[in-house]
Amino acid sequence: MTSLPSRRRLLATGAGAALGLGATATPAAATPATAARGGGSEETRSLDELYQDAVAEGGKLVIYAGGDLANSGSGAGARTAFRQRFPQIDLNLIVDYSKYHDVRVDNQFATDTLVPDVVQLQTLQDFTRWKRQGRLLHYKPAGFSKLYKKFRDPDGAWVAGMVIPFSYLYDVAAAGADAPQTPLDLVDPRWKGAIASSYPHDDDAVLYLFALYAETYGWDWVTDFAAQQPQFARGTFSPGTAVTNKEKIIGVGVGGNPLATSPNRWMMTDGHPFMAWGQRIAILKQAANPTAAKLYLNWQLSTERQTSNSWSVRTDIAPPTGLKPIWEYPNANVDGFPRFMEDRAQVERLKQTFALFFGEVKGDPTPGWPGLHPGA
Repeated sequence: MTSLPSRRRLLATGAGAALGLGATATPAAATPATAARGGGSEETRSLDELYQDAVAEGGKLVIYAGGDLANSGSGAGARTAFRQRFPQIDLNLIVDYSKYHDVRVDNQFATDTLVPDVVQLQTLQDFTRWKRQGRLLHYKPAGFSKLYKKFRDPDGAWVAGMVIPFSYLYDVAAAGADAPQTPLDLVDPRWKGAIASSYPHDDDAVLYLFALYAETYGWDWVTDFAAQQPQFARGTFSPGTAVTNKEKIIGVGVGGNPLATSPNRWMMTDGHPFMAWGQRIAILKQAANPTAAKLYLNWQLSTERQTSNSWSVRTDIAPPTGLKPIWEYPNANVDGFPRFMEDRAQVERLKQTFALFFGEVKGDPTPGWPGLHPGA
């Protein structure tokens, strides 16, 4: 497989310094704390007991969840699963891009018109800010001490409810024997016109992925990727959809399962970057339905919910055979993404930089336009 000339690999050090991303941190130990810091102990009520209490409270729950599509994807999947498990709770889970949900909530704070009980978003920096502002309920659901320690606020202001990874994937049959094994191979001329990608300057997680590529391989890689004439679209589902529909062979800036090998294969090659993070969830202190909100957090962190064919946020639930816990992959940059998200000046510079390479973002937001007070 053709790869970039060695001179471009020499650009990695300089690119990393220019981006300011820093060296990959050594993952923190996954041993659960014997006693979580902060006030309050973990929830002792069972899910069924919380369910009864939530019904008695009024049986309503409103969640603002980050996602790409109103009626499919992880957010909509959680909506369906929760309703099946707790049918007497009137759940209204509204999906929108996290970068719109967070400012929507801020506007509701400013106008005293708060709608959601729970926020579940990619914009990790908002949770630390809202905690400082006293906006979040400090609460430790059952299993709190079993979470990877970077996936929980020590005082219980927020927890991570799921692991979301981004990388690239390809159509196994269409790519054939010369399938791209690393991100370096994505700029091989044979793939010109065969790539779909999310806009890195429209989604901060995809932005971080592309920033890691630029840090590792140099800005010449970005130039060469642009020369491949990738098909950009809004929504991180869009590259996978283009590949699944046989419109393109490769999709970049997309989630996936590393254990799936057909018809598409999602890549996380040792020694090459991908990214993953814990999607944060918090109960707002002004929540109208706090018991139902607590039910949702406990359900999301329960063993019945966390045991799946992918990674868990819990240290006591082993990943599927063939995988390590996500925090044991240094090239997943699990601890790097929260730091990246806190530096909003750097994020804005990178957005504008990638716009120079790839053009401005085009198209309506894929979840639609929920407005200022969805769920009210």
